[in-house]
Amino acid sequence: MQSLRFTALENLSGVDLKIRPEQLNGNKITEVFGSNVFAGKVVRENLSDEAYKSLMNSIKSGTKIDRKMSEQIASGLKQWAMKKGVTHYTHWFQPLTGTTAEKHDSFFTLKGDGSALETFDGDALVQQEPDASSFPNGGLRATFEARGYTAWDPSSPPFILEQGHGKTLCIPTIFVAYTGESLDYKAPLLKALSAMDKAAVDVCNYFDKNVTKVTATLGWEQEYFLVDESLANARPDLVMCGRTVVGHAPSKGQQLEDHYFGSIPERAYAFMRDFEEESYKLGIPLRTRHNEVAPSQFECAPIFEEVNIAVDHNSLLMDVMTKVAKRHKLRVLLHEKPFAGINGSGKHNNWSMATDTGVNLLAPGKTPKTNLMFLTFFVNTIKAVHDYADLLRASIASPSNDFRLGANEAPPAIISVFSGKYLYDVLQEVKTRVSNKFDEQDEAILKLDLHRHIPELLLDNTDRNRTSPFAFTGNKFEFRAVGSSANCASAMTVLNTIVAKTLANFKIEVDALIEKGEKKEIAIMQTLRKYIVDSEKVLFEGDGYSEEWEKEAEKRGLANVKTTPKALDAYVTEKATKLFTEVGVYNEKELHARHEILLEDYVKKVQIEARVIGDLATNTILPSAINYLNSLITNINGLKGIGLGDNAVKAQTQIAAKIAEHINVISENVQAMIEARKVANKVTDSRQKAIDYCDKIKPYFDVIRYHADKLEFLVDDKQWALPKYRELLFLR
Repeated sequence: MQSLRFTALENLSGVDLKIRPEQLNGNKITEVFGSNVFAGKVVRENLSDEAYKSLMNSIKSGTKIDRKMSEQIASGLKQWAMKKGVTHYTHWFQPLTGTTAEKHDSFFTLKGDGSALETFDGDALVQQEPDASSFPNGGLRATFEARGYTAWDPSSPPFILEQGHGKTLCIPTIFVAYTGESLDYKAPLLKALSAMDKAAVDVCNYFDKNVTKVTATLGWEQEYFLVDESLANARPDLVMCGRTVVGHAPSKGQQLEDHYFGSIPERAYAFMRDFEEESYKLGIPLRTRHNEVAPSQFECAPIFEEVNIAVDHNSLLMDVMTKVAKRHKLRVLLHEKPFAGINGSGKHNNWSMATDTGVNLLAPGKTPKTNLMFLTFFVNTIKAVHDYADLLRASIASPSNDFRLGANEAPPAIISVFSGKYLYDVLQEVKTRVSNKFDEQDEAILKLDLHRHIPELLLDNTDRNRTSPFAFTGNKFEFRAVGSSANCASAMTVLNTIVAKTLANFKIEVDALIEKGEKKEIAIMQTLRKYIVDSEKVLFEGDGYSEEWEKEAEKRGLANVKTTPKALDAYVTEKATKLFTEVGVYNEKELHARHEILLEDYVKKVQIEARVIGDLATNTILPSAINYLNSLITNINGLKGIGLGDNAVKAQTQIAAKIAEHINVISENVQAMIEARKVANKVTDSRQKAIDYCDKIKPYFDVIRYHADKLEFLVDDKQWALPKYRELLFLR
């Protein structure tokens, strides 16, 4: 019987590149953008004046929409959706499973007389009740305590999701337990953004009293791999783990770096055009597409948006990409490290802050006052990263990102900040020129000309540092260490929380100096100098991949936590509890619940990979190797049977010996791994169980893989059942 590998390879030549030609009809992006979103002009056309004003006021200020207005909004929303052929609606939310969730209900109902009616009222818009015990809750809900609530987030517009011939109205919501604790990514993010807004406005008012709102912005860069669906289906590890747990390196990988920014393969290009058009309908402002460094690796990126909407759009995009890929008989791999030995995938989070007066707070200004405002927010962000580096590390921790962090293409697990030469010089000048106590002559520093150090074309004069996990890139910070499969909300919740706290502390310290009689500008500079001195050890301008940096970081006292189970400890320290409760993002129960959820997730995913490795080794790899070994032995015995001596069968004998050795090592280690798993499964403490899976079970992966990959190299190609890297990585 022919293996799935060879069946898939035979079918590759039959791929149709003209899938859904009606979707690739050359429409202008502006003609389709946002056509399936209840926003902008569409809202104005479908709501009364009072309903429209109520919704806009809620979006701008966060005020609650009353029952009367929610009824009117629901009516207008239903009217718009039904005109577009929608029959069902759902509360679309982001539980702690790492995916999105939806439960569809129809507009259809029956009246008392049995006649049919289509209805959608304010209650259905504002709140629903999915089963909270069936989603990860970290002990917040017992199995018999099922009630949870989804609640409408007016700041993220409803949209229509098309699937096949069906259309569903999706209403972005938060997801909370019956007792009020958050069970999702959105609710804490909204709280963190609100806290950052308030703290930033308070600091902005030192410079401009007209600022009444500060919005955090995010531009994510989504990296991904594309592989043929048939080949992926012939790899149980790709199906169940999202990555290859075995696989010998191809003769050509990414050594030539000829894929990067190269001509996009036709099959990938057709897929890109298709998922981009679907994204445009949903209001996702994709702007960039290109080949990434590794073969069959690609990237897309949007225009910057407000953080909450950007997070929703990224979560939606990952779902859209996965569905569209099936139409093209492709598989999207969002795992951070689907293939060993070549670059993995990240999701760089480009973050900044903007005022309602049109100022990017992380863009150097043209006057002393605007430069001082820029310097204030720049230094406060660095101070936040320094003080809470452990939480930033925890926010990007996952079993899949562990394979990537610290590798040659990804930032290390050490959290540091790259400021660039020009801004680094500015910080040093402030540090050295500003004394511990100002006198009148020191006021000259307030007229510091940043443009003497920072040319207007900052991006051209300050090189980017791809080895830095948190780098300043001209008018924003780039959090490069976020994993490709992650929900951006995790990193963004922590980042906005720590910046909010740091800005609030900054205002307290500045106000205290002002109360003592210092001038406002002097008080600001005095506090900035203190912050620069306190946080300078987190600044690093060099090669983050180097061993020298690891040694230097250790001298500086910077943490280098390389594994998820220990990185997650940062969520349940007294310091973290104090931070999140004071800022109002998490209470103590929620923090411990999330810690528990993330530990359980780690154990389950490593456990699945261990089972897949054991299954592949036992049922696929070893049988192929044994069959080939038997054919070698038959050949050796046949040659000897016709009178040839040992020299005549020397090569075959050596190959047979190597194969036998690899078979034995794999078999022994698979059994040892199973026994280690049995022991770990008896551990009741979640943290210790995760550490045991990390330290006592994962090490078997590399040993088994090494010998399996050696067998792939030795065994007859016709007898190897798994698609090889050379077949998976070079898309046809």
